[in-house]
Amino acid sequence: MSTVQEIEKAIRALPGKERAKLVEDLPSILPELDGDAVWSRIANDPRSRPALTALGDEIENRLKADPDFFSEIKAGDFDRLS
Repeated sequence: MSTVQEIEKAIRALPGKERAKLVEDLPSILPELDGDAVWSRIANDPRSRPALTALGDEIENRLKADPDFFSEIKAGDFDRLS
């Protein structure tokens, strides 16, 4: 059994209260779980993404040419998704 499997087994064996505490503590134990860190890593990735850059440029040019083309998102718009 690998160390990871042993850790998983130990976590599954924890009482509910201890598992809840672990859930709260995990982002400090595993910083890669922090969403801000993930987005920061993505935003600062130095690799070239020509297709993504082209799409961003296309959207930016469309917005400059016709600001009303993209409707403003309102909080109520999310209600329709559920």
